[in-house]
Amino acid sequence: TPPATRHRESGPAVAAIISAMLGMLTLALVNLGTQASKAFNTWVHGIGKLWMPGAEGIGPYSGKETLSALVWIGSWIVLHVAFRNRDLNLGRWLIGFLIGVGIATTLLWPPVFEYLAGH
Repeated sequence: TPPATRHRESGPAVAAIISAMLGMLTLALVNLGTQASKAFNTWVHGIGKLWMPGAEGIGPYSGKETLSALVWIGSWIVLHVAFRNRDLNLGRWLIGFLIGVGIATTLLWPPVFEYLAGH
């Protein structure tokens, strides 16, 4: 008889994909926010300057990437703890992931971004 296969819960996989989507949405929204508000732009740039060498030369991009990475890693930790022993419907979560990635991509697409940013 074949060896018994161990069933793995889908929760950790769901945590990984949803946290990646949240990181992408953060990048898109922070990118829009830096165009909409000079004060927010300065704050985001300040976040990058806190730790990134050469952040002055690349502007608020350093802060945008920092915030995106913090949301990604932070949400992955929280969601992993919440979902680690759960068996979730991976198909439904994948649909949510694809919708979120689609929204993030649309917000970063130049025609949409320029319209929303008022350029």
